[in-house]
Amino acid sequence: MQLVLKTRDPAEVNAIALKAYGRVAEAWALSQREAAALADMSESTWKRAKKPGFTGELTKDQLLRLSAVIGIFKSLDLYFSEPLARSWMTRPNGGPLFGGARPVDAAIDGGLPQILAVRTYLDALRGGV
Repeated sequence: MQLVLKTRDPAEVNAIALKAYGRVAEAWALSQREAAALADMSESTWKRAKKPGFTGELTKDQLLRLSAVIGIFKSLDLYFSEPLARSWMTRPNGGPLFGGARPVDAAIDGGLPQILAVRTYLDALRGGV
């Protein structure tokens, strides 16, 4: 039996990731600045990237950020009801990862390691740890 690996074109992966991330940013009501910073892009790049047909390339770091943020969104959706799931990232949080800051601000300031820490934190909550 021969196994055939099907790989996606990087441009297709970028388009899918950006579309999903754009929906998350909209659902969380992030500003252009917040959405761009969370994705590690300039605001002008984010404005171009969220439009269909964007031909720019995303770095591995940016793709990891988008993937982790989409995972955070899904975790919040599974763990909380609709109003809290949509506002959790933009509400002050006294949890140990945030020190009273909004999770989105902590994620922007801490970069990919903090984004992944937030995702792990939510996965642990969801798993009952």
